[in-house]
Amino acid sequence: MLKQRTIKEKVCTTGVGLHSGTKVVLTLRPAAPGVGVVFRRVDQEPPVEFPASAMGVTDTRMATVLSKGDVRISTVEHLMSACAGLGIDNLYVDVSAEEIPIMDGSASSFVYLLQQAGVQEQDAAKKFIRVLKPVEVREGKPGNEKWARLVPHDGFKLDFFIEFNHPAVDGTAQRASIDFGDVTYVQAIARARTFGFMQDVEMLRGIGLARGGSLENAIVMDEYRILNADGLRYDDEFVRHKILDAIGDLYLVGHPLVAGYEAHKSGHALNNQLLRALLADPSSYEVVTYDTVESAPDSYVRQMTHEWDLNQ
Repeated sequence: MLKQRTIKEKVCTTGVGLHSGTKVVLTLRPAAPGVGVVFRRVDQEPPVEFPASAMGVTDTRMATVLSKGDVRISTVEHLMSACAGLGIDNLYVDVSAEEIPIMDGSASSFVYLLQQAGVQEQDAAKKFIRVLKPVEVREGKPGNEKWARLVPHDGFKLDFFIEFNHPAVDGTAQRASIDFGDVTYVQAIARARTFGFMQDVEMLRGIGLARGGSLENAIVMDEYRILNADGLRYDDEFVRHKILDAIGDLYLVGHPLVAGYEAHKSGHALNNQLLRALLADPSSYEVVTYDTVESAPDSYVRQMTHEWDLNQ
């Protein structure tokens, strides 16, 4: 049986919020089977809990945000991506401010934290959402259209195309296909950083965003080139980061997906719309468990055996 997972012990780190610029203390704690990933604002009295949920997303401007009343928890996508990549089902995430720290702009710091805490298998079957028929959402006019879809697939793979019309981005591959039956999350996705453009910084800061952004936690570009002295971590780091984001956004559905994801210029908003469209049509999916390793998709068998190797 493929079992649910949490972490063995509590781990902590500190960082700054990408958009708020506020110092944040982040603590990850084990959670019981069936709890899911639960974010907790421990700076509130009493603490406010935000179960990871597609229906709990209230803002998708430059980040994925969960809200309860007038209390928010922002930029959850990179940590959710790491949890999905390492197969963590149940976890408490305690934060001392309204935003998950950006760390180095990728998911690698969260992967390291989870690996340091160790994996704990739990005596409960891991639940998956298996997509049974295509589900698609679109926005924009022909010629400038964005779309995302989920399709049936016995595993988990993502195919993403970006288009930014910027020399630094256009000089890299703008399409990537990642099949987790063939590669691991740690190797292929975790280190891809978020990115932004200098000309957007003043506008974003004017609306209260990107206050903590720097060359230490993002790929930054002027009108022509990448400003980071160390360049890119992957030849196609831009599109790989969009896949990293999508993995985190999609994990807000509550369980790992057994599906293929295909997207053209999608982002947090469209990814959330896609999950809502899926959940709105009960005939488009089913919740399944796998009684034996042999019956499970290769993507998740591989995850069980490879993602916790610190020497990758």
